Amino acid sequence: MTELKSAAQASGAPAREPVREPQGSPAKARATALGTLVLAGVLLGLLSVIHLTQGTSGTSPGDLLAALFSPDDGESASQLRALALDSRLPRLVGGLVVGAALGIAGCALQAMTRNPLASPDTLAVNAGAHLALTAAAAFGISLPLLSSAALAFLGGGVAAGVVLLLAGFSEHAPIRLVLAGTVVAMGLASVTAALLMLYAQSTQGLFLWGAGTLNLAGLSGLLPLLPVVIAATIGLVLLARSTDVLSLGADTAQSMGVNVALLRGGLLVCAVALSAAAVTMVGPLGFVGLCAPAIVRLLASRVSRLGRFTWALTGSALLGALIVIGADVAVRALVFAVAGPNLAVAIPTGVVTSLVGAVFLVVLALRMRSAGGNQEISAMPLPHGITLSRRVTLSIAAAVLLLVLAGVGLLLGDWWLRLGDVQLWLSGEAARAIEITLDFRSPRVAAAILAGAVLAIAGALVQTVTRNPLADPGILGVAASGGAGAVVALILFNTSAWTMSAGASVGAVLAGLVVFLLAGSRGSSPEKVVLVGIGVMTAAQAITQLLISSTNPYNQAMAISFLGGSTFGTTWSDLAPILLMLLLSIPVLILLRRELDLISIDDLTPRILGVRLSGVRAAALIIGVLLSAVAVVGVGVISFVGLAAPHMARMLVGREHRWFLPVAALLGAVLVSVSDTFGRTVIAPDQLPAGLVVAVLGPPYLLWLLKRTTRS
Repeated sequence: MTELKSAAQASGAPAREPVREPQGSPAKARATALGTLVLAGVLLGLLSVIHLTQGTSGTSPGDLLAALFSPDDGESASQLRALALDSRLPRLVGGLVVGAALGIAGCALQAMTRNPLASPDTLAVNAGAHLALTAAAAFGISLPLLSSAALAFLGGGVAAGVVLLLAGFSEHAPIRLVLAGTVVAMGLASVTAALLMLYAQSTQGLFLWGAGTLNLAGLSGLLPLLPVVIAATIGLVLLARSTDVLSLGADTAQSMGVNVALLRGGLLVCAVALSAAAVTMVGPLGFVGLCAPAIVRLLASRVSRLGRFTWALTGSALLGALIVIGADVAVRALVFAVAGPNLAVAIPTGVVTSLVGAVFLVVLALRMRSAGGNQEISAMPLPHGITLSRRVTLSIAAAVLLLVLAGVGLLLGDWWLRLGDVQLWLSGEAARAIEITLDFRSPRVAAAILAGAVLAIAGALVQTVTRNPLADPGILGVAASGGAGAVVALILFNTSAWTMSAGASVGAVLAGLVVFLLAGSRGSSPEKVVLVGIGVMTAAQAITQLLISSTNPYNQAMAISFLGGSTFGTTWSDLAPILLMLLLSIPVLILLRRELDLISIDDLTPRILGVRLSGVRAAALIIGVLLSAVAVVGVGVISFVGLAAPHMARMLVGREHRWFLPVAALLGAVLVSVSDTFGRTVIAPDQLPAGLVVAVLGPPYLLWLLKRTTRS
């Protein structure tokens, strides 16, 4: 160990302190680690027995096992045997295998990146695999199980490769990798949602599977994939010695003869194979791969052997299985007590694991030390040669473009109109059919423009506070929480627009308060704000999935449509909250424009100049949250506008907020207006929600932005 540490120091690598053996003998250390793993195994066994007792019938585990091994072919024994082989055992075995696979995959990814926040979720592996399988179902491609797993492997591998290629391994800046992976996962999830809506019949039932469900019909969906899981696990064990050396740093490992690139490639392939197999079996189970190895790392401070890769793999497998089986047992017991056994079996297990993972991520964020300065923040270079005439010209051009697009939005749809029709409508002389059409379209066009403007301003403020061009209101969980609030109001109360609007407002504001209180306190940092926001977003999405999966098909369709971000049915009265919040925000932002310019540079400059950093950050975050809330109330959940529009504005007119914010608002309005018109026209008389159109257009721009950010 001393030689390894000396080699790390000699190479200049940021070596991690090697795990120190306890003062006792190696045999005692091994016995302590083994005892810890045995204890986890015993607990897993007890939970498995409880798991077998849960279901719609009151059959005991003993009766099920007896029926399996009994030669009796009577009707009662046959029914018990069918219950065991087709329902209880597949659910249990699936939970054990998937939990272990995800735990091992997370352990491998964290070792590969030397990043404690890496997992199949934060590297978008699960999102990529989910999209690949959903696309196959949407386009009617029927594949055998192993071919489906290969397709999921391809999707997950491409997603992880993109994240790592664009964000780097970020062992000194864990938030960069998490942020890039989260935004890529958001883009992939949005494309998946678009496919689910466009191909509703061919993808029927995939929404529940997409939440991560252990409802397996027999062992046939598990057994062919077991060799994949076993082979990938064996591959990781063979890489264990080199991985232990990699924990000292890439430079140190290279100097000691380890081919770092080949090792990282092997770890990535094995981890993606495990994740793809898990997604193919039961759908994406959120954050198991983050929590299990993180808990093992915490235990390693007391049980030193768990710091070694082979022992960490074993512990992560056991804890991953414990998390999945424990979550399934807990949710079924709770729902059984409240709503009965039928609903208890139908609740997706992935909802619970995502909630647990969200809480765990928030705890990690609050415990994380601030990097100090801007080490965790990707700073984009400012454009050169920006003159006053250029700013004025570009601002006027953006305003004219918006006016043209507003006119186009009035003309296009399921019935194409002409400019003369609009003139007659404005003068009150249009035919009745034209009048009805434009009375219906005009508030939709206005809603798209206002929503795009406020989302862009909110995104600009979030990027200023976090000094990160990849951040937007969606990252803070505001949009997702607003959507969750609207779904709660829809399912628990009634389907009125006022009820859903109130629920969306409450959800968005609560999310903003949680983020502000948890990460906006003394000692806060931009990276903490982002991590807490991601945790809040994950929790809100899990609650939304839980509610949608447990309601009737009519409410499901309405909820999915609202979450897609649609202007359908918008009236002039629905625009009042958006317009009022925008008008109230403008004077405050004018007063704070110089302070916003300063806090976008670094933490030190505004303090030197006497700016109250926490106060300006709080004001900007509050305005951003409120603007996002009214946008969700007006048009539902729309992603990427708060990410793309501010960045484009910054490239065009620079960082000064007196120019940056107005141009961002104009570009955001342009983006949503184009998406809304396109969605109303391209498959008329059917319609695509504007939010899904933006979501499909967002990922390509995101990939370019990530590449530009990493290069700079």
